[in-house]
Amino acid sequence: MRKRTNAADVAQGDGVPNLKSSQEERKQEANQFPSSRKIFLICLVFRMTNSLFVQTYFNPDEHWQALEVAHRITFGYGHLTWEWTKGIRSYLHPMLFALLYKLLSLLHLDTPLFMIKSPRLLQSMLSAFGDLYMFKLSHAMYGGHVAQWVLFAQLTNWFMFYCMTRTLSNSLETVLTVVSLYYWPSLRSKMTDLPLGSRTWGLVAAGLACAIRPTSAIIWVYVGVIELVGSHNRLKFVFLEVVPIGCIVVGVTLIVDRLMYGSWVLVPLNFLKFNFLSSRGDFYGTHPWHWYFTQGFTVMIFTFLPFMVAGIIQSKNRKLPGLILWVLALYSILGHKEFRFVLPVLPIALLFSGYSLATLSQQKSKNSRSFWKIKAAVFFLLVTNVPMAFYMSMVHQRGSEDVMNYLAKEANHGNVKSILFLMPCHATPYYSTLHHNIPMRFLDCSPSEMKGILDESDRFIMDPIGFMSEYAEKWAPPSHIVVFDTEEKHLKDFLLSHSFKEIKRFFHAHFKVDRDLQASVAVYMLF
Repeated sequence: MRKRTNAADVAQGDGVPNLKSSQEERKQEANQFPSSRKIFLICLVFRMTNSLFVQTYFNPDEHWQALEVAHRITFGYGHLTWEWTKGIRSYLHPMLFALLYKLLSLLHLDTPLFMIKSPRLLQSMLSAFGDLYMFKLSHAMYGGHVAQWVLFAQLTNWFMFYCMTRTLSNSLETVLTVVSLYYWPSLRSKMTDLPLGSRTWGLVAAGLACAIRPTSAIIWVYVGVIELVGSHNRLKFVFLEVVPIGCIVVGVTLIVDRLMYGSWVLVPLNFLKFNFLSSRGDFYGTHPWHWYFTQGFTVMIFTFLPFMVAGIIQSKNRKLPGLILWVLALYSILGHKEFRFVLPVLPIALLFSGYSLATLSQQKSKNSRSFWKIKAAVFFLLVTNVPMAFYMSMVHQRGSEDVMNYLAKEANHGNVKSILFLMPCHATPYYSTLHHNIPMRFLDCSPSEMKGILDESDRFIMDPIGFMSEYAEKWAPPSHIVVFDTEEKHLKDFLLSHSFKEIKRFFHAHFKVDRDLQASVAVYMLF
């Protein structure tokens, strides 16, 4: 172990001010805050509870690129989207949930309840490690008082609550990013007692993040350059650390994908070609270059934004804010943008929000005005973030989840024979929730090799009656049809004329997101 250097002895090279000065205060602080084990237990209980509150549909990848693939690996059936035929997805992430499904199967616990809840519970355990390492990183950089406020920000930010327990690869990427940042000496200057070889652990976590999400390399190029510039032995860093660890991670990923694909597939290269060199990722929609700065990231950090700005100014830290700016700027170059793409830098932004709150709370003992300021700040953050977190996690777009949970239970009782989804593609979970190998059909939206060619999903949305009239000429009528109310109003006569009657309806949303308002999801049954 290296000799411990406390937060008050911060090297001034990174311009971090001392929040504590005397050795006596530092000693008291060390005894005041709970151990890492207690912090982890607090975070674990919180995130597991958090996962139970998440009952809405956010992004198709949570199901279709993770759970659906894992279900196919474990149970032999499940839909693989076009990305898997193109080899631009690695099996490394779905394998985590495949192991979970295998355990449930062996214990005969693969019931609708466990199939629905257990994946997010597993992700909540992983997310708790991210919370712990965010606490440890901020503790190492600025002391326990700041770490306490950073944890407060991490656990109360609405988007972290909404997204971190979802089974998105971005959620795991975020956890690995925070863990890796904790072990990088260059980002913390001389302010902590890192164990020998800590940079190795940082490289391993960074390598895994890149294996799961190749775009994570954007983060590690920035960190790697800072480390390289400040390293005393650059050749050793590159050839004895980066190259060997990189080769091991790439090798493990190649072997896993070789076993699953049945041939050698270099996923990062295919991913780069599709999303960056061909710009075919724009197929899923584009946003203006400034979207992350004016809408995306600002919505994610929400009311913590002014505290983040204050924290960056007060801390005088330049490296981590530079990382946030670097990531937002590079992702802004791409046409297709999503909130989850920049999730890994949200905890870093919240670190500075916690710093400013800690600074404000330390001033409360000096005068009564500062005391009321911190009280008002906490109240403001709670009343803006907590309702938002619960509304988005439990209300907005919940129909997609509810309808599949209902059909899973009905299928378990033998009441469902086949299902047709007349809605935009990937609008609901699929076999990973239903967990019954019955015929299901959704409207395909695989990108065409030729521009201007409409996919099935778009053709249906543009002309529901015309599409279904043509489709019904050669169909075997399903036992159930699932449809959003926006298309249902056009198809009611068609459904009634083909002996379908509504049997169930689920609330979905109060306001629209991308398309027209999809207020409810209806289930029709063949009689």
